[in-house]
Amino acid sequence: MKKLLLILTFFLMFFNLKFLFSQNVIYHFNNEDNLKEWVIVNDDVMGGVSKSNLTINKNSNGVFGGKISTAYNGGFASVRYNCKRIYIKDKKSIKLKIKGDEKEYQLRIKANTNDYYSYILPFKTSGKWEEIIIPLKEMYASFRGRRLDIKNFNNDYIEQITFLIGNKKNENFKLIIDSIIIE
Repeated sequence: MKKLLLILTFFLMFFNLKFLFSQNVIYHFNNEDNLKEWVIVNDDVMGGVSKSNLTINKNSNGVFGGKISTAYNGGFASVRYNCKRIYIKDKKSIKLKIKGDEKEYQLRIKANTNDYYSYILPFKTSGKWEEIIIPLKEMYASFRGRRLDIKNFNNDYIEQITFLIGNKKNENFKLIIDSIIIE
């Protein structure tokens, strides 16, 4: 009986890992995560005073939260993950498993971390756990809040993913992130 349980446990672990890898997980938060891979970039880079952080909650989810201030021409906070090049040639979308606070956020990606612009798509959260699908072909190029006259995203890989909030008002925010998957 113990051998059967051991085999069953191994099978379930293998199946779960295979399932995760077959979905091309970009990031899945858990207690062992090294949050040093994520970088906070707030409006203080241009004189603003917004504050944010990224932590892991008791349920092993990433929590991006803080306070946006529009003082001193500020008004945004972001958290960025530079990943090893992820090839996405035949993929159509990014699936976010998140729980927001009924506010609007942006998902931003870069094909090359050295690009001066990002491809972005805003999304609104419902206050409940949800899966938000971001179609790659709908992500448009933007730099410092201005849409650029560049084709929508059509690259074969990505090297950076960012969550940003910047709704042009003073507000507290909290975005709970379980996983980021390329489909």
